[in-house]
Amino acid sequence: MTGKAFVDSNVLIYAHDSDAGAKQQRAAERLKQLWDNGQGRLSTQVLQEFYVNATQKIKKPLARSLAREIIRNYGLWVESAITTSTLVRASEIGEAWKVSFWDGMILAAAEQDGARELLSEDLKHGQVIAGIRVVNPFL
Repeated sequence: MTGKAFVDSNVLIYAHDSDAGAKQQRAAERLKQLWDNGQGRLSTQVLQEFYVNATQKIKKPLARSLAREIIRNYGLWVESAITTSTLVRASEIGEAWKVSFWDGMILAAAEQDGARELLSEDLKHGQVIAGIRVVNPFL
C-alpha cells in the first residue's frame, strides 16, 4: 500500500471489538501500519459510526469514556471537514456507482482527502470508485 488509505468504520470497530477474533487482529495490524506511516485518514462520519456501534451494538460494548479516547486519538486522521460540496459529491458517487448515500459520503470524504485506497468490507474488494480502490483487509 502506498499513499493515503481511508478507513471505514467497520475496520475501526473490529480493531476494538474483543469478540471479533481474527478480524480484530487484522484490523489492529492495519491501523498500526497506517499510524506508523502517517497515511491513515477517516472522517467524522466514521468516528460517529464507531462511537455508536462500539458503545451500543457490539457484544461487549466499550465504555463510553474509552470510546471517546479512541475518537480523540483517531481524530488526528480527520484531514478535512465535511462540507456542502462533500454532500453533493456523495450523492453523485452514489448515483454513478450505485452505492448508498452513506457509502458515497465515505468515498467523497476519501476523495476529498486524496486517499488512494478505502479499507472496508462493505464494498466489493478491488473495485475502483471515484479513483479510489476498495481493499477488504480481511481477505
